[in-house]
Amino acid sequence: MGTDTVRTAASDDAAGRRREQRGWYFYDWACSVYSTSVLTVFLGPYLTSVAERAADADGYVHPLGLPVRAGSFFAYSVSLSVIVAVLVMPLVGAAADRTGRKKPLLGTAAYVGAAATTGMFFLSGDRYLLGGLLLVVANAAQSVAMMLYNSYLPQIAPPEERDAVSSRGWAFGYAAGSLVLVVNLGLYLGHDSLGVSESTAVRICLASAGLWWGGFALVPLLRLRDRPRGDRAAATPGLRQLAATIRDMRRHPLTLAFLLAYLVYNDGIQTVISQASIYGSEELGLGQSTLIGAVLLVQVLAVAGALTMGRLARRYGAKRTILGSLVAWTLTLGAGYFLPAGAPVGFFLLAAAIGLVLGGSQALSRSLFSHLVPPGKEAEYFSAYEVSDRGMSWLGPLLFGLTYQLTGSYRAAIISLVAFFVLGFALLARVPVRRAIADAGNPVPERI
Repeated sequence: MGTDTVRTAASDDAAGRRREQRGWYFYDWACSVYSTSVLTVFLGPYLTSVAERAADADGYVHPLGLPVRAGSFFAYSVSLSVIVAVLVMPLVGAAADRTGRKKPLLGTAAYVGAAATTGMFFLSGDRYLLGGLLLVVANAAQSVAMMLYNSYLPQIAPPEERDAVSSRGWAFGYAAGSLVLVVNLGLYLGHDSLGVSESTAVRICLASAGLWWGGFALVPLLRLRDRPRGDRAAATPGLRQLAATIRDMRRHPLTLAFLLAYLVYNDGIQTVISQASIYGSEELGLGQSTLIGAVLLVQVLAVAGALTMGRLARRYGAKRTILGSLVAWTLTLGAGYFLPAGAPVGFFLLAAAIGLVLGGSQALSRSLFSHLVPPGKEAEYFSAYEVSDRGMSWLGPLLFGLTYQLTGSYRAAIISLVAFFVLGFALLARVPVRRAIADAGNPVPERI
């Protein structure tokens, strides 16, 4: 009788865990459309064109009186969003860990970001400042929401399941991105027959991503469970909390070493994602339909790539698989530098190479980091992790924007990003991940 009770309880626990995992996947399904349709495809070229309409005779706009080349405005806006996120995330993460109430914070961040994205429908004419403001709000909110979402991973998946669960989450996101991009492509290419202008079609695509984000965010908010803690009133306000988080992270130097490596190489990944459309349109002279088709190819192949790299991690370990992906990223950027203008076939081949390594490198980085987080500090530590995730990194876009501003060449700007992958590879190779997991107080998987 006692054995049957234990088996029933274990079965119920496994069923509850699976239910949470399925709900967790749906936040990637909800928010990845923003990352794909807005950040990667439409907003960069569209906001750049809006800024160019507002530019002076020399091609500069002047936000807050500062001279900024119109072609760099989007990259600088992405960088500013990171600064906002860096100030907010440690405070939200610490509050989530100390109270155990992540869902209300996740919901708030998700719907602020969804509202700002939906508001991009009103980005028309020369309203580049409105576009920059909405981009900063949406990106910062997305960064906070993703930090909270990622911090659920150690709670809903035991160590042996995390690579697979993390990979499925990314696969869900890329599947959603593919689906919505197909609809976007139909709207964009058929805007004349639908009786709307090209600009209006783009603004509808931007706003629809916000509506999708807000609608499907309900699924994880209904299925994920809060795990309240007893010291709810203990949250430390203001800069004291940020200092406390940094002091605590210094007690785990190997976790910090991995985070530094991730910060560097993911800066490169996210900058490639966010700036690829501008490179394709401005440097290679490719049309919007070609860019959408290339990003759609990335999304489709990224589903298979994430799942395949998850299987490779089970055989070779997550660290080795990530290192292999960084070599592939370096070679891909090198090939991108030499792409001739007006050659869509070469751009599609480049997109295919990116798709095959994109999802896996991100999913395995997330699952590997989850092993390095001390128990009870999930949201707080993932706040630092999220600084460089989902196109929110500031060094990459800043380097890209400065390189273009100084040289006037997008080819020089794109090849400058190789430094992030080379340095990230060197830093990650030096991290003893098995010892780092043990030092964090977590069980060490058989293969990592």
